[in-house]
Amino acid sequence: MLAAGDGKRLQSFIQRTRGDGLPKQYCNFIGRRSMLEHTYHRVERLISPERILTVIAKHHLKHSEVCRQLAQQSEANVIIQPQNKETGPGILLPLMHLYKRCPDAIAILFPSDHFILEEDRFMAYVDRAARAVACDPSRLLLLAIEPRSAETELGYVVPSSDTQPYGELHRIAAFVEKPDLPMARRLIHCGALWNMMIAVFQVSTLLKIFSIMDPVTHRRFFSLLEAIGTRDEARAVDKMYRTLEPMNFSRDFLEKVATMFPETVSVLPVRRVFWSDWGSPKRVWETRQALGKSWSVKKQRLSLPQREVAGLKSVYNSGPVAQRRTG
Repeated sequence: MLAAGDGKRLQSFIQRTRGDGLPKQYCNFIGRRSMLEHTYHRVERLISPERILTVIAKHHLKHSEVCRQLAQQSEANVIIQPQNKETGPGILLPLMHLYKRCPDAIAILFPSDHFILEEDRFMAYVDRAARAVACDPSRLLLLAIEPRSAETELGYVVPSSDTQPYGELHRIAAFVEKPDLPMARRLIHCGALWNMMIAVFQVSTLLKIFSIMDPVTHRRFFSLLEAIGTRDEARAVDKMYRTLEPMNFSRDFLEKVATMFPETVSVLPVRRVFWSDWGSPKRVWETRQALGKSWSVKKQRLSLPQREVAGLKSVYNSGPVAQRRTG
């Protein structure tokens, strides 16, 4: 789970409503749980707790509420970034931990600032994506959701017209980041999807591609392998991060891979799921308004974690992924 960001656009809103500077992912805007806790319990429907890693920023630990929420997780599974260097390093650091434990593991990136109403249905799509990658570990798979409106603050994925062997998968024709309103309307007319920034891939596959795209940064992260899991880990990570350049995972990696290796990156459209990226106060309020009067009924269901979902078989506890992890 990705929880190392500071959520700057929501900071003034949180300061007004809570009276403190708690990062947004640790706040409970709806219901009794924080965004991070909602994400954790959502992921736990499919993946066992010992296989869930959470990356955070070191300075988050000054908040007692952050420490309380993270206490639910194993200490070994909380990965601490010494500095925020954008989403690229925020993803690569926990991937090095995964690579050391099991290079052929299938990883799923879950941002911790998303609201999802139909959680069972959404996690079924995640399960489908993981099975597709298990069948073809050479692919990087993105989940993208059908848009509700012409949104100018989100990124779009434009699927190509061809379908691929596994269900509804499409190659990606283009990425478009935060278009103006006329462009957003044209994109929706052409079948574009909102980019959820949820990616599924085999760890070794992504790192191999990254070694081609940015060999210098790849070598720097691989230099941490020996220290990971030892008393020297924090010192080694701190030293490496001091001179590390920021990198945006979507813009500086995924979009370039889709251009250079178009056969590698695919998208799975997610349909009939209410999703919102809570990056701004506007979207938090829009979500609450969209839920309307039905929220008093629905919030109770969302506030209670369901650890067993009937009919949903995790590829992490059985089948080809489990065999790959233990083999």
